[in-house]
Amino acid sequence: METNKKVKKDKTNLFVTHSEEINKAYERAVREALTKHKKEGNSVVATRNGEIVTLKPEEIEIG
Repeated sequence: METNKKVKKDKTNLFVTHSEEINKAYERAVREALTKHKKEGNSVVATRNGEIVTLKPEEIEIG
């Protein structure tokens, strides 16, 4: 099997290298999902104090 020569033989973990960008994208996606659920009147499931709870749309805090 031929090796793709365009791929660097780098031992660096891309998740570590790009962790800041990944975290920002993750936070943005969660914020957008919560906003959409709240706007459409849908509940969400989350954890609070180690317990699984269902949050009504008016209880969803977007921060």
